[in-house]
Amino acid sequence: MVKNVKSLARKVLNGKVLRVLEDEYRLARASFANARFNWPAKGMRVIMITGTNGKTTTAHFLFSILRQAGYSVGLSSTAEFRINEQVQANDTNMTVVNPVKLREQIANFKNHNVDFVILEATSQALDQHRLYGIPCEVAIFTNLTQDHLDYHKSMDAYARAKARLWQDFKPKISILNLNDEWYEYFRKFATGNIKTYGLSKADVTISNYKADINRTQFSLGLKDGKSVISLQLTGKYNALNAAAAATAAQELGVKGEDIEKGIESLQTLSGRLQEVQIKKPYKVLVDYAHTPDGLEKVLGAVKELTNGSLWLVFGACGDRDKSKRPKMGKIAARLADEIIVTDEESYNEDPDAIRASVIEGIKSIKNAEKKMLEIADRKKAIKYALDNAKKGDTVLITGLGHEQFRIQDGKRLKWNDAEVVKRLSE
Repeated sequence: MVKNVKSLARKVLNGKVLRVLEDEYRLARASFANARFNWPAKGMRVIMITGTNGKTTTAHFLFSILRQAGYSVGLSSTAEFRINEQVQANDTNMTVVNPVKLREQIANFKNHNVDFVILEATSQALDQHRLYGIPCEVAIFTNLTQDHLDYHKSMDAYARAKARLWQDFKPKISILNLNDEWYEYFRKFATGNIKTYGLSKADVTISNYKADINRTQFSLGLKDGKSVISLQLTGKYNALNAAAAATAAQELGVKGEDIEKGIESLQTLSGRLQEVQIKKPYKVLVDYAHTPDGLEKVLGAVKELTNGSLWLVFGACGDRDKSKRPKMGKIAARLADEIIVTDEESYNEDPDAIRASVIEGIKSIKNAEKKMLEIADRKKAIKYALDNAKKGDTVLITGLGHEQFRIQDGKRLKWNDAEVVKRLSE
């Protein structure tokens, strides 16, 4: 019923009028949710993280650091909901849940007397006032690359939506990625105590980065002195995510020793370069990468650590920014040795058309078509890679990561890439 009313409104109302009405409705909905749960976030110490990529990993690094420091922590992320060691998978396919559900979560955090709440703040959630009325003590910016242009229409509009985290919430502490090309833009909006992290010239810097097939090592320059960090999570981008969390924790008064131990204790994260343990002479990794930048970074990190061929099983999401698809195809063609294009989540779009757009990008790279297969059925695509990969190879499956469901032809179907790999390998 509500969906039909919305569709009718979009047909008959002027765009600007509709935007005003939608804004009023969303603010009212968030206000109602706050009132229903007696403004549960009032007086709580809330950390919000925004950016295109890295929000979830940064959130979990920070969660781990704060737990190491002895704090009680509530977390609402793309991958899962947590109160200390109580974990519930996020199977909503949403990073920021609806206003009522979110206030219910925060009320539960309050009932458990948590010291800190960590929330991811997406551009759409900020634009739609889903976080309205929740105080923000610390705001973290990870990076900005192409995503959600189906919704925002332009990178400028996308950036403006992200910047609302500072315009609307006026955090006391702002943590910014000094090496991101959008740093200067966000620096203009940042409020309170402003600190940076990055690869050079930042308040917290990463140096001496080294990685092999089993471990990543780097030095982190903190107020307490330089810490040598050893991680199982690979990729320089994960070192940056760790630095973002470390910078925030440092400004909250956490000691360097707890920061180091907290970062190192995060050994794996569901759907983020998650290794699937199977009895094969090659590695299988599952990752949530679903943007051009995310895919490029993940492929680059894995390629450096692969002795044999790098297999990529991937597709693209329906009802989303269509311009991403050929770009992701080009990236796959440049960095992967074997490519299987398959279905991801079509939602209400023709999956054949989605795959064709990805393949268009692959074909634009000379001779890349020779190393590509199109297998629409995702289960069959994964099985083909598992059956044909050899010793020393890596099979990387991207797009769905931690997700427990996928939406095909408008239907919500139970699905998890890691579990499918395990079943196929039995």
